[in-house]
Amino acid sequence: MGVLSDIEPRGVFTFFEEICQIPHGSGNVAAISDYLRQFAKKRDLFCIQDELKNIIIIKEASAGYEEEEPYILQGHMDMVAVKEPDCDIDMEREGLRLGIEDGRIYAEGTSLGGDDGIAVAYCLALLDAQDIALPRLEVILTVDEETGMEGATGIDLSMLRGRRMINLDQEEEGIFITSCAGGARVDAVIPMEREQDSAWTDDMHLMEIKVTGLLGGHSGMEIDKGRGNANCLLGEILRAVGACMPLRLASMQGGVADNAIAREAMAVLAVKEGEQETLETAVREQERRIRQSLQETDPGVEVVCHTLPGETVFYTPDSARCALKCLGQLPNGVTAMSRDVEGLVETSLNLGILLLTDGGLRLQYAVRSSVDSKKEELCGQMTETARKAGAEVSIRGRYPGWAYRKESPLRDKMVRIYEKMYGHKPMLQAIHAGLECGILSGKIEGLDCVCIGPDLYDVHTTKEQMDIASVGRVWEYLLAVLTQ
Repeated sequence: MGVLSDIEPRGVFTFFEEICQIPHGSGNVAAISDYLRQFAKKRDLFCIQDELKNIIIIKEASAGYEEEEPYILQGHMDMVAVKEPDCDIDMEREGLRLGIEDGRIYAEGTSLGGDDGIAVAYCLALLDAQDIALPRLEVILTVDEETGMEGATGIDLSMLRGRRMINLDQEEEGIFITSCAGGARVDAVIPMEREQDSAWTDDMHLMEIKVTGLLGGHSGMEIDKGRGNANCLLGEILRAVGACMPLRLASMQGGVADNAIAREAMAVLAVKEGEQETLETAVREQERRIRQSLQETDPGVEVVCHTLPGETVFYTPDSARCALKCLGQLPNGVTAMSRDVEGLVETSLNLGILLLTDGGLRLQYAVRSSVDSKKEELCGQMTETARKAGAEVSIRGRYPGWAYRKESPLRDKMVRIYEKMYGHKPMLQAIHAGLECGILSGKIEGLDCVCIGPDLYDVHTTKEQMDIASVGRVWEYLLAVLTQ
């Protein structure tokens, strides 16, 4: 018996639990893709698995629905796989440990992957149903949406007949997404020079600085909430340390995904006897400053400093200062608000991953904008700034925004059914986060899209939860849309 086996709608939660037992973090989707292919094969459904591991499954119309226009249902099979530091689950090889508390599903010590595992579960439940008469369903389940929408970019949809699509990647019930931002990934590697092996002396010690306790969150949905980014905060701390003592940087890392606001980051420094107190004083002062600045938006932040055993090779103070100066010059967070939609972020970027490697300090950013020219302008500014510091810069994963459609029969129908079922109209919303609708609209001429989903909380974090009752309501609503 599974943890979710007795929860209605049973079909949806049964498939969601099965999905959760298959590792499916971005870049690790072969197993989940093969599972979906076997699902279709067992039910004798038309299925394509392409070289990227995208899946398309088609279920022909039930009797009485043969003349009905097909529906495209779409979601992505990958998740942002993050875990707590003390969690022993290997998310590359092991499934999740699900739990239920106060009507919500969570995963012990890890992210849940409700984004977008619930979309996959909805689609499988519909494809599996034998007692529900439905129009032709064309299901698109893409890979690696969370790392740049590579699956949607590379998929071939020429065999599809549908021109109306319900995307199931929304995280708030009753809010229909009707347009979204475009985006890109920017990677920069700032060169750094190591000291010679003989630079370590007997009077040296290793000390670790760690930024922790932050809320984190989705870099599109939460970027305007004033939450701290551990990578950027660590950079600020190290620049302050470097102003009062030699900065012998041995290691540095933070963040888990470029589209997740970094919750933790750490650095290890080599310090000489007598410098420990200077370092600790500087760190305490920076913690006081950071806690004061984030007291309303991210009050759990902590900065920890302690001694480590051992010895190591470190980077020269000059190259460390140069790299950290460049990091400080690169922007992070909201850079512009929309002039057309009050309260909507127009352009932003997020330093999701920071890692000191043999090649230098590696920075990975997710850039978003509802205005393509502003997105390209920001990418250009970042490239120019980083290259002045000698960095190698690459831009990948560009994807277009999804423009609002003034005439949308699908949206009109969905609003009408929602109002009939719940007694009030849903909210129509443009969002700053990226969705695959823009890319897929470029592949299917005249595609009419709406994005819906159940209530999810703290996605892309280990605090992620999914509301059980909301999943059920969205299921009933989805059935009403498909069958009326």
